[in-house]
Amino acid sequence: MITLMTTSLIELALIASLSCFASSSPPAPGFESCVPNDVDLNSVVLNEVQSTTSKPAAKEITVRQRLTQLKARCKKGKLVDGKGKPIYLYTLVGCWGNPPQDYLEILKNQEEEIQRLKKKYTVIQISCAQGDPRLISQNVP
Repeated sequence: MITLMTTSLIELALIASLSCFASSSPPAPGFESCVPNDVDLNSVVLNEVQSTTSKPAAKEITVRQRLTQLKARCKKGKLVDGKGKPIYLYTLVGCWGNPPQDYLEILKNQEEEIQRLKKKYTVIQISCAQGDPRLISQNVP
């Protein structure tokens, strides 16, 4: 009787641990095939919610995490969010060791373009500064 109960408990524990293990692995989002080859899914994106506040970002968010938050998927070969709106992945400029003379104009044009794109797309802004900010000059090609 005790052996039977022990065996049943072991089986239940094994089933429970397997179900926990299976649920801990995230499902495949299904958007990877629509992400352009030049975009690294582990790149850090601008966190728009926190960029509008004076508080520093609590945690970096990657392209993959942001696409997952947006419930992104491929639809007819295009990247779209959960509402069906096309997604535009925009890599920001401005990580200059020594900025060009017209850097203010470049940044202004970039902001205007982003605002124009937001009318048609869900825009994900990919930071040009990836990694340790003390090493920015090494990140610029």
